[in-house]
This record gives sequence, structure tokens and C-alpha cells, in this order.
Amino acid sequence: MTRRLEERDLRSLERRSMYAIFHPLDVEERLPRELIHEGRRQRLCEIHFLEVTGALYLPALIMAMIALGSAHVNPLLGFVVMSSLFMGFLIYAISARYR
Repeated sequence: MTRRLEERDLRSLERRSMYAIFHPLDVEERLPRELIHEGRRQRLCEIHFLEVTGALYLPALIMAMIALGSAHVNPLLGFVVMSSLFMGFLIYAISARYR
């Protein structure tokens, strides 16, 4: 004689055989989707040194232009100063990634 199925028998997560196949999750172990979300959060809050140096380069460039203009410096020397300022900021931004 077959037994009549009840609603609790039809729920797959409540079957005893399901617990025999799949063990319960470890409470302390983090799920991969939580790790992905945490990684996104850290990337959004992380300070990107290239962006910071890009934001600081323009004011430094303007201040150097004003200082060199008021000192009546040769334009070729001014160009060398501006390019060395740019290279200094760029090297700082690239080296910040490896610190």
C-alpha cells in the first residue's frame, strides 16, 4: 500500500534524503557572491593614485606657470620645467601602485 503524499513531503528542502546528500553550509565560511560584493565595495572606495595626481597636476602646472612667468624665465626652460613636473607626477602615480 502506498503512502499518501503530504505537503511537507513535497518540499524538497525538508526531505531527509536532501540532508543526507547536501551538508549544511558552514556559518563561518563566506559565500563567493559576498566576496565579489566586498571586492566591488573596496574598489569603489579605493583612492586611485592616478586620479589624485591628475587632479593635483593642473593646479601645480598653473602655479609653476605663474611663478615662471613672473620671473621672466625663457619659454624653453619653462617647457622643460612643465614636462619634468608632468613626468614627476606620472612616475609617482605609477609607483604608488607597487607600494
